[in-house]
Amino acid sequence: MFNSRIYSIVRKEFVQLFRDPRTLALAVVIPIVQLFLLGYAATSDVRNVSLAVWDQSKTTESRQLLDAFQASNYFKINYLVNSSDEYQALIESGDARVALVIPPDYAQRLFDGNAKVLMILDGSDASIGGTALSTARLVGQSFGTKILTQQATLSGRSAPTPPVEVRTQVWYNPDLNSAYFMIPGVIGMILSFITTILTATAIVRERERGTIEQLIVTPIRSWELVLGKLLPYVILAFVETFEVLIIGHFWFGVPIRGSLSLIILTSGIFIMSSLGIGLLASTIANTQQEAMLTVMMYNLPSIFLSGFFFPLEAMPQALQIVSYAIPLRYFLVVIRSLLLKGVGIEAIQGEVIALIIFGLVIMTLAALRFRKRLD
Repeated sequence: MFNSRIYSIVRKEFVQLFRDPRTLALAVVIPIVQLFLLGYAATSDVRNVSLAVWDQSKTTESRQLLDAFQASNYFKINYLVNSSDEYQALIESGDARVALVIPPDYAQRLFDGNAKVLMILDGSDASIGGTALSTARLVGQSFGTKILTQQATLSGRSAPTPPVEVRTQVWYNPDLNSAYFMIPGVIGMILSFITTILTATAIVRERERGTIEQLIVTPIRSWELVLGKLLPYVILAFVETFEVLIIGHFWFGVPIRGSLSLIILTSGIFIMSSLGIGLLASTIANTQQEAMLTVMMYNLPSIFLSGFFFPLEAMPQALQIVSYAIPLRYFLVVIRSLLLKGVGIEAIQGEVIALIIFGLVIMTLAALRFRKRLD
């Protein structure tokens, strides 16, 4: 079955494979990256959801309630606020996912058996919002049953209902529709994938065909060559973004509550970093295959570590730190805040500044390396 001719062809392919160590290394590394990402990042278990607390009671009883929420490991008290404006700003910016409001007369009402607290949840992330909603109710019921048991032990009689009720409100996405969460994320994924893959392969294609040398000897400047190569993919990315916005809004009912001009502006800022990554990949790769694998090494972690599929709060601390180096992480916060929350620039200014820094640094490095390769 295996004659000498087949053996010679197989041997030739292995020789060619080992002569291209970068492709071989990427082929070996990518499965390892997938293994660790799927093993650690691909989890829907929600832990340490950021909680803002407005404790107007400031009593032993209110602190016991807060301890019950923190002991569940689903909530982490990161902010203590003193007004509704403060927790609203934290939820709008995404710094807090949940706000707990304890009224001033909580301790007295708890003693009377009819205490109520308010829990406000950010519904823009349906997965976290749904889990936080059910968990908040369970924690409230468990804490109420505990207090009921203590009161019965002390008084010798039991009340018909638990003395504390957790009332919940879901902002921005009351029905916790998953499309409200996914479609803004698709916009970020499209902008990232289209610009990085097409930019990297288009430039490498010129080098493979030998036409890059013909362009170099023309009077065209290097920055004009780069700009001319990149602009078509910028336009294509914006066209597909508007397609997703229109279909998402009119077919799936996803709201567009923020400024359209701000959406376009922030998308353009994010595109700058994606273009830089594609351009940088084109300077590393010699073939389109290498370019695709190189870009995949960036796009694959960015999907898992940006919060596109899985909540960042559920990931190990080390991966959460790594996620700060992923521009898509910041853009997803921006686009979801603009579409679902209708916030202004002040609520997302930290993410926008991060995207600007990423864009300038990556594009500068890519342009310098690309010019060096042309020389």
